[in-house]
Formats: sequence, structure tokens, C-alpha cells
Amino acid sequence: MRSMTGYGRGTARFEGRQIAVELSSVNRKQAEISLSLPRELAELEPRVRDEINAHISRGRLTVAVALHARSGGQPGINLTAARAYRGQLEELRKSLKLGGDVTLEQVLRGPGVLEAEKVELDVEAVWRELHKALQTALKHFVQMREREGKALAADLRTRTLSIQKNVREIERLSSQVVAHHRAALLDRIAKAGLEIAPSDERMLKEIVFFADRSDISEELTRLRSHLDQFLGHFQRKEPVGRTLDFLLQELFREINTIGNKANFLAISQIVVVVKTELEKLREQVQNIE
Repeated sequence: MRSMTGYGRGTARFEGRQIAVELSSVNRKQAEISLSLPRELAELEPRVRDEINAHISRGRLTVAVALHARSGGQPGINLTAARAYRGQLEELRKSLKLGGDVTLEQVLRGPGVLEAEKVELDVEAVWRELHKALQTALKHFVQMREREGKALAADLRTRTLSIQKNVREIERLSSQVVAHHRAALLDRIAKAGLEIAPSDERMLKEIVFFADRSDISEELTRLRSHLDQFLGHFQRKEPVGRTLDFLLQELFREINTIGNKANFLAISQIVVVVKTELEKLREQVQNIE
């Protein structure tokens, strides 16, 4: 089990330059990749995305790839831009009737005068090194997700075991529901001053009807099965977030039905507790890949 939040960084060297890859993610139901690549490496975007998609199935992932300049590299000077900018400064000085001369420092500050070193890149050679950096970043990224996933799994397991304990209590109480209803019915009849024997056919039909209507044995069976499946996914390596989310929907459906059918205060109180825990589980599952 892995969480959807994580961070990873990897670097590699290429002809004196450094390639750096940074990955970070936040929660999202579907996989979404926001990728930033240097313009000269734009054609590598599909390969980077394919590599990431092989490791990530959920979450909004931000990917930044940087190709740092060669150490010791010197910028070039655009003479055309320098001359044009000097001419503009001279015109401005004369127009404003300013003293002094236009200096080299002022010209060098002009837009486009200094140019970064231009180098033709072998994209295939860059990919080999970029791939190494990306693999390192993904390794750290996945490890962080797995560490956080273990903490989430421990919390989910504790809450699920607590729910199972409550379900066992509901099962124990369910055997008392019909007897409780029968006693309550007889009490209401006695208070109303009616002469109806406990063995009266109408009485028996009412009790049988109530027993059938309030039977929650099937719901309890499905509830136990879903909880067992829920627990069984905690140690799995592949993404389980969507599966757990689906199981939670089924768990909510069953516990709601139990609360509606049982019509017994003691069970209703436990149902409220279980639904509260299920809601906490649902919040946590939103963090799982």
C-alpha cells in the first residue's frame, strides 16, 4: 500500500552539465502529470510521461526537469542587439539633454545582448542520462509513498478491527431483537387493556412478520466479507485505493440497511459508531494510491 503524496529527486551528468529531476505529488482520484521540460528537450516529453505512468496510477504529479549550464561556460554577445541598444541609449541621452557617455556596462544590460551558450544537443544521449536521473527520482518518490502507506495501513487496520468488534456485537444483539419486540408488543397490549393471549394467531403472525422484516443475517454476512476483503488489501504492493473506496461504499450500504431493519436501540447505537469509523476510513482512503 502506498500513499499518494511523495517527493523524489535524481541527478545525472551530461557533457559537463547537470540534469536534475524533481517529482512531487498530492492527492487526486486519477493520475495527472504536470511536466516542465527545457525547450531543447521537449521531444522527450512522451518518454518521460511513459516512464512515470509505469510507476504511478493515482495522484497529481508535478515533474520538473532542469538542464543546468556547463560549468565554466561563457555567454555569447549579440553584437547586432548591442549596437541597436547603444544607439537607442544615445538617442535617449540627446533627447533628454543628459551629460556623460553610454558605457559598456549599460549596453550589456540591454535585453538580448548577452546570450546563453548555444550548443547542439544529442537528444538520444541526453535521454540516456535523463533516464538515470528520472529512475533515481522515481525510486526515492516511491519509497516515500510506501513509508507513508505503511503508516496509513496501520491506522486503517486498527479502525477496521474496531469495526469488526462492533459487528460481532451487533450479531450478538440481533438474536434478541424478536424477543424484545414480542415483549414490547405484549406490554402495549396489556396497557391497552386488550384480551389477547400470547399464543393468539394474530399475535404470532405479527411476530413472524416482524422477524422476517428485521432479519439482518444476510447484511451481516456481506458486512463481514467486505471487512475481511478490506483488511486483505493492506499488504498488497499494487495500487488499492480504488478498490478500498469501492468496498467502503458497500460497507456503508450494508450498515445503513442494518440500522434501518433492526429497529433495536442497542443496535442503532452501535451502527452510529460504525458509521463514524467508516467515515474516518473513507477520509484516509482518499490518501491511498
